[in-house]
Amino acid sequence: MSRAGRLDREYFEGLYRASDDPWNFSTSDYERKKYEDTLSALGGRHFGRALEIGCSIGVFTAMLVPYCDSLLAVDASEKAVALARERLASVPNVRVERRTMPEETPEGPFDLIVASEVLYYFDRETMLAALRGLESALAPGGTLLAVHWRHQTRTYPLGGDEVHEAIRASTMLSPRIQRATPDYRLELYEDDRNGDTE
Repeated sequence: MSRAGRLDREYFEGLYRASDDPWNFSTSDYERKKYEDTLSALGGRHFGRALEIGCSIGVFTAMLVPYCDSLLAVDASEKAVALARERLASVPNVRVERRTMPEETPEGPFDLIVASEVLYYFDRETMLAALRGLESALAPGGTLLAVHWRHQTRTYPLGGDEVHEAIRASTMLSPRIQRATPDYRLELYEDDRNGDTE
């Protein structure tokens, strides 16, 4: 059950006014291990056009770049986007934009979409609308990778388990990898429209 309404842009701007790294992305052991697992789930594959939603200050974005020909990273916070652009200024194949999801979902097709620690900021209805938008933006044969923290909080409208159960129950994509650690869930889905079911 949802505990609160959708978290708006001002909520995130407030966090970044208080700290340039409100979730300790640069220093957290939890984040480092989760990033390693997330990249491992890609199986060493290389993708053409990729999208990362909720990129924050670009720590994981920098790790994802080598796996893509081009990467569009988006976040709701102007401050986060500015910090990510600064971090990635020397990387030619990445673009960082401020966008409000799902209303400003970038136009696809994308071969890879990563939604890490972001979909539980929406209420259930908005989260499912975001999922529909991401599915529509995915290229035939494309990959959607979702990762979310599992511990409950009254601040976020949804818990990580709720997000992943909703995805599993409603997605049109085919599940390929489903992992659960005590701290996070990671699930990888693929679009089978090109008939490739490897």
